[in-house]
Amino acid sequence: MTQISLSPLRHLGVATSLALAIGIPALTQAAEPAPALNLPTENGSVSLSDLKGKVVLLDFWASWCGPCRQSFPWMNDMQAKYSDQGFEVVAVNLDQDKEAATEFLDQIPANFTIAYDTEGATPEAYRVMGMPSAYLIDRDGNIHSQHIGFHNDRKDSYEEDIRGLLSTAQN
Repeated sequence: MTQISLSPLRHLGVATSLALAIGIPALTQAAEPAPALNLPTENGSVSLSDLKGKVVLLDFWASWCGPCRQSFPWMNDMQAKYSDQGFEVVAVNLDQDKEAATEFLDQIPANFTIAYDTEGATPEAYRVMGMPSAYLIDRDGNIHSQHIGFHNDRKDSYEEDIRGLLSTAQN
């Protein structure tokens, strides 16, 4: 499969359209270590190493992303439903203008951690090919699965993956 370069981030719209048009499924292999992540939030910072032992849904989004508007309510539901079992949603905003992200969040609030990467280094490390892109990371910090876009007809499958990882023994 041809790898699409997303540097700089302005090419994400083209990559999103291409990825969705050809229906790219999960792209990662089991047990691939998740790249390091340490990003600012409104209340400090978030690091994947600090979340080891939890199942993490790492979501990349931007204010201009239509499917992101659909995914946020679902991620709020998942955070509320599974946080007591060691589940954490971290959504990384990629807008260069933080005000655009703030306007989005005023309209569609997030009840989970929002991190900011205006430079775009994190999506490059994760080889993000479209918006939104979500990575389900197991308790050991390995990428379990990935999906590009948000599809309402696949919410049950997404949730099944979360439940499956939560059912594994905690280290």
